[in-house]
Amino acid sequence: MTTTTEVPELIAAIYRETLGDDSLDTASDFFEAGGDSLTAFQITARVEAALDIEVPVALVFAYPTPADLAAVVETGEVQL
Repeated sequence: MTTTTEVPELIAAIYRETLGDDSLDTASDFFEAGGDSLTAFQITARVEAALDIEVPVALVFAYPTPADLAAVVETGEVQL
């Protein structure tokens, strides 16, 4: 099981890998990092695989930083 501090870092690592930018951290904005709909789908697929939960792609757009997305994912209420 992941801890509260691990989920934001895990999602930030997924952002870095998917967006190809090693400088991204938990406060990095998906849109400012060059994210688009294709990368949003890739991110949600990787988060789903890593955490074994369903993550609607719309969450990446609604919560564009890894920290914000992690906060929603950790509540277990990942519906829009």
